[in-house]
Amino acid sequence: MNKVIFNSLKGVLSSLLLILIVFILSFGNPIETFSIPKLNLAGPDSRVVEHLRIHVPESLRDSWLQAEKASWEPWLAKQDGFLGRELYWDKENEEGFLLISWASRSQWKNIPQKEIELVQDRFENFARDETGQKKGNPFPLRYEGELSPQ
Repeated sequence: MNKVIFNSLKGVLSSLLLILIVFILSFGNPIETFSIPKLNLAGPDSRVVEHLRIHVPESLRDSWLQAEKASWEPWLAKQDGFLGRELYWDKENEEGFLLISWASRSQWKNIPQKEIELVQDRFENFARDETGQKKGNPFPLRYEGELSPQ
């Protein structure tokens, strides 16, 4: 008889547990939860990526890379806050993409414009030597912007 009562009690408890699970799933979790809004990590002095697009014809791609290596690469390596640089080339649009990472926006923007212009002149001189172009910039800028982490 005790076995019959035990099995009945076991059945009732299983049924109650099943009802409780269905109730919780139907009406939400009874435990109070909180949602934290997405944090914006892009404060005024957070990490930033400088994004440039320049015109690079397929026939001059190697010349562009040589001019970058001879001018911007060594200069950037010496800059406070410089984290790294990635160069990409889009064959379809004949564009070079430059992603230059900086530890902070202020470190990037505190570089004197005159200094940047000197390095740009050096780049253009190397580029003209590499391409045989007599004047101007063989790889004109198409876009300049910045990307912030989110």
